[in-house]
Amino acid sequence: MVSAWAENNGLVLGQWKVADKSNEITAVPQLLRVLELSGCIVTVDAMGCQKKIAKEIVEADADYVLALKGNQETVHDEVKTFLDETLAEKQATRLPGAKLSLAAATLAAVETVEKDHGRLETRRYYQSTRLEWFADLEKWEGLQSVGLVEAIREIGGQRTVERRYYLSSLPLDVQLFARAVRGHWGVENKVHWIMDVCFREDESRARAGYAAENLATLRRLALNLLKREKTKKRGIKGKQLNASWNHAYLLQLLGI
Repeated sequence: MVSAWAENNGLVLGQWKVADKSNEITAVPQLLRVLELSGCIVTVDAMGCQKKIAKEIVEADADYVLALKGNQETVHDEVKTFLDETLAEKQATRLPGAKLSLAAATLAAVETVEKDHGRLETRRYYQSTRLEWFADLEKWEGLQSVGLVEAIREIGGQRTVERRYYLSSLPLDVQLFARAVRGHWGVENKVHWIMDVCFREDESRARAGYAAENLATLRRLALNLLKREKTKKRGIKGKQLNASWNHAYLLQLLGI
């Protein structure tokens, strides 16, 4: 199942079943077509980083931020080389009066720091609209910028550094780019994790006919109802328990 998650509203907007002997690449465009996306920013993981998907999003009057990995080997290498070299130049020439290339001088950056449960995580976001070097520029509908996220994690004295790269139709606005990238992980933390832990979706043995698809739809409808209910200051699991113990609360959830 491919799900569409609205980060600002905290709701699952829709889902689409991946066809047998197929993959997410074919399901994502079908899901996009049933959604009203005008004015939205659509973020997609690396499997969905496809020219066809970028075109679907732009034609829906929306913007995209697409993660780049090995499935787009040549594009990934080109973007990685450009951003790594541009960032290295910018960092190496911080002295007053130092001359920078136009790409390094216009590389936008913002940093966030989070500390929680003994973990310190620093994220540095970089965005550039200098794309004259990109051979496939005309093949990616609406492409306006490329981005880099450098995540530095420090846990128990251990330090790890990870860099991720993106194609985007967003103009130069690194704060907006950072929010879009950060918001993308909401579907992992606020949907997939909850489906597995609270709704025990991975343990479901429903296989016959449309049972699995129908149950997945019902779980996401239930998740939306639980997230929308604000009178109980509890998590999803706690609200589920309240609904099972208290029929009045259950009816309140259902809007009856």
